[in-house]
Amino acid sequence: MTSIGFILIIFSAICHATWNYTTKKIKSNTTFIWLFSAISSVIYLPFVLTLLFVYKINFQFFFIFFITGSAALHSAYFILLNKGYRSGNLSVIYPLARGTGPLFSTVIAIVFLKESASPSAIVAILLIISGIVSITGNPALILNSSKDNSLIYAFLCGLTIASYTIFDKIAVSTLMLPPILLDWLVNLGRVLLLTPYALRRRDQLKGLMLYHKKEVLTVAALSPLSYILVLTAMVSTPVYYVAPIRELSILIGTFFGVRFLSEDLTTIKLMGICLMVIGIITLSLA
Repeated sequence: MTSIGFILIIFSAICHATWNYTTKKIKSNTTFIWLFSAISSVIYLPFVLTLLFVYKINFQFFFIFFITGSAALHSAYFILLNKGYRSGNLSVIYPLARGTGPLFSTVIAIVFLKESASPSAIVAILLIISGIVSITGNPALILNSSKDNSLIYAFLCGLTIASYTIFDKIAVSTLMLPPILLDWLVNLGRVLLLTPYALRRRDQLKGLMLYHKKEVLTVAALSPLSYILVLTAMVSTPVYYVAPIRELSILIGTFFGVRFLSEDLTTIKLMGICLMVIGIITLSLA
């Protein structure tokens, strides 16, 4: 892994944890998803137009399949994440949602994309996953419990993360779609998919712009930026490196939950954080 790729992923983690904290703070809903996605499309449009002007993009018709699939998966991700945040803690839901993604994406990358992982990289990934389990509890017990649906939403969110990670990895590294263009098209697709829902809730849209304009703009700017940075890193970096290191955002998100939302930090959670830090360092040296 190059130092530039590592820096991109770390900065992406900071942006990602920040917009998730913002989303949790206001207990957002699907209307919020549509609104910040629509604003994101406007914010990043000049960059996309500049890209199209400077570079000649050989856009193929079958690219639409990957863009549509990714838009649907990203939409499901945001909806599931918001449902989890409405009743669960940031310091639990965020690690579980982000943490289960690397497990699935790494397995898929190795099995289907034929990427090879060094022994030290595999050990690092196992350390990170062990830390995630320490923070969130036993995933098997979570799935068998009917008392807290927020944790189930978070686990399903991890499945969507793994799915769209592979979709987008193929798009930027095999199809050679520029990351900014891919993210903008996926974002636009999400807007189109959710427009019928949002139009029936105009009062909610007005309320969000009146009382939560700052939060809407923050997520609109940082959500695409965090993923554009990851897509840029994935152009030349294997998925099994990008996905786990990106989970540094778990540490930041947990800190935000404990410091600013008055959530508890247990000894088990602290042990999990230490395991993830060791895993991230190991992976960066692999």
